[in-house]
Amino acid sequence: MRDDPDFDVRMFLPYLLNQAAEAASLEFQNVYKDRYGMLRNEWRVLFHLGIYGRMTASDIGARAQMHKTKISRAVQRLAERRYLVRTRDDADRRVEHLDLTKMGQKVYSDLRSTARDYDTALVEGLSEEDANRLRTQLIALAARRG
Repeated sequence: MRDDPDFDVRMFLPYLLNQAAEAASLEFQNVYKDRYGMLRNEWRVLFHLGIYGRMTASDIGARAQMHKTKISRAVQRLAERRYLVRTRDDADRRVEHLDLTKMGQKVYSDLRSTARDYDTALVEGLSEEDANRLRTQLIALAARRG
């Protein structure tokens, strides 16, 4: 393995992506934390149920790339807040179906609206073409994973 003296590790794509993700998500994280006392994983579970409707924890894990223990803790906290309900599957008692309650749907709707506004502000200063190109490239990078 040879060392490339021209390679600047500060330009290492995973590092830059992490820096951008942290900077972009911190302010929004404060919104769901301050308004609803939610942690990141709880927001992610709520987000998936809001988009896709009834799901199992396994479904969420596959879509969100989250570990099952993190999902389990988030589901427990959201259920305690009465944002979601758990229903055992009649055919397989090991499976629980998760649904947002009316209160959970209201929280999701509020945070979705806030996320839309935050997203708009985040790409302010970029042309629509550049913002769309950035989204397309990030989707492509994420799809290459694994």
